[in-house]
Amino acid sequence: MKNERLIEARKQKHLNQTQLAHMLGFKGKQSVANWENGHSTPTLTTAIQIAEILEKDVIFLFGHKVQDSQTKDVV
Repeated sequence: MKNERLIEARKQKHLNQTQLAHMLGFKGKQSVANWENGHSTPTLTTAIQIAEILEKDVIFLFGHKVQDSQTKDVV
């Protein structure tokens, strides 16, 4: 399921996926696209960075679904 809140928050800041990815230290937009399309979730650290950049609450953007590491989801 798409993360419409993340998509809308990014657009409200007039950022494209690549710009947001670069602000987070990623080389390309693939991770952002995966989060927005619901294929994966960011780590908690990255989710906090996204929330700060987009000026939104982590829970608003991701609910309780963020990773506590690169491989495990926290629900």
